[in-house]
Amino acid sequence: MALLKSHKVIYCLGNISPSLGTLSTRHSSWWAGVQMGPPDPILGVSEAFKKDTNPKKMNLGVGAYRDDQGKPFVLSCVRKAESIIAAKQMDKEYLPITGLGDFTKACAKLAFGADNEVMKSGRNVTVQTISGTGSLRIGANFLSRFHGGPRDVYLPKPSWGNHTPIFRDAGMQLKGYRYYDPATCGFDFNGALEDINNMPDKSVIMLHACAHNPTGVDPKMEQWKEIASVVKQKNLLVFFDMAYQGFASGDIDRDAWAVRHFIEEGHNIVLSQSFAKNMGLYGERVGGFTVVCNDAEEAKRVESQLKILIRPIYSNPPMNGARIASTILNTPDLNSQWLEEVHGMANRIIMMREKLAAGLKKEGSSHNWQHVIDQIGMFCFTGLKPEQVERLTKEFSVYMTKDGRISMAGVTSGNVGYLAEAIHTVTKCAVFANCLLLQIPGVHRSGCMRIRHHGFARIKVEP
Repeated sequence: MALLKSHKVIYCLGNISPSLGTLSTRHSSWWAGVQMGPPDPILGVSEAFKKDTNPKKMNLGVGAYRDDQGKPFVLSCVRKAESIIAAKQMDKEYLPITGLGDFTKACAKLAFGADNEVMKSGRNVTVQTISGTGSLRIGANFLSRFHGGPRDVYLPKPSWGNHTPIFRDAGMQLKGYRYYDPATCGFDFNGALEDINNMPDKSVIMLHACAHNPTGVDPKMEQWKEIASVVKQKNLLVFFDMAYQGFASGDIDRDAWAVRHFIEEGHNIVLSQSFAKNMGLYGERVGGFTVVCNDAEEAKRVESQLKILIRPIYSNPPMNGARIASTILNTPDLNSQWLEEVHGMANRIIMMREKLAAGLKKEGSSHNWQHVIDQIGMFCFTGLKPEQVERLTKEFSVYMTKDGRISMAGVTSGNVGYLAEAIHTVTKCAVFANCLLLQIPGVHRSGCMRIRHHGFARIKVEP
């Protein structure tokens, strides 16, 4: 009876006082203070692209390779490696915390070269990671815990967008150094050297080994040498991000030249590698993180701490992608085929650059588009302004990030002419690079004058 009476009391309370009844069954939200976050700038481009019904639409935002028909591409060597793995009927047991040993050895060998002193002396530690992003985060966590110098990480301006949150969330302080020159759409070599010279000793500097993302602008070999010399004088810790080895020029040795030169010059670098682009293993999430140490004993201590860092994050890395990459790198026939295929992918990108520049010239553009050809890798920093990018999207259904970066992988033989026409339309008689648009008295209204912000060095009347 007591229970029944109490039930009636609760029922009555619910009727008499709705607020009390609600409180008895519903708590205030735990997440009422969570604000809506901004959409990802690249994924947002893809979402808008999907909704567009224009049959000529182009998605130049996402950095994933496409063939000349605009379709996702799986390398033949990857398919063959998968068949070999399937035939072995291997188990699915956990990998060690540091990953698949055959893969990590091949990963380091690919970066440093077959006959390198670092691996011979055993003074590197390489761990398998969850692609390049996971590699960078493990590296950032390691620096945050053990780097004895300033907690500053100097990124090139601009740098890959994910670099900032990766290092910031790991507790490092973000700073920058000059890299891209909008006036030339090229490398600001003098600005970079000046800024590097002003960095506090023992700071961390991030360098893109090849195919700089997002600009596609790389230092020349002689410039790399001078950068290495200045970095050594300042005793800076070099963090190389190498996400495009082989994919940039088509030559794995050429693309790794900067990394190998710094090591030859005595730099004990840290290195992130990704196999997403150069093997097309995007969803397999295959990467590596390497620390070059003074000796083998130091490498063992570093490895022990990397294990301690990795264990509470993801315990151990995924298996399938590492098996695929390892099979390709360690099987001579497959390795040769991979080198041919990655060379072919790089060449297609280079060809699209040349066709785009030629198409713009054919359209009658009087702008200098040489930077489209000179830049390298998947991305091209066009020099387009946000308002021009907006016009490209609205008028031509050409989608890209607001900074004017385009993924050359989205350009094909079938649409490069359309892209050239679209870019020419939005850049003639308009703000371009760092130039101003002025109307000139006495000049036909279709003409315009470009004047540099910093003077009247380049004055040009264009139709």
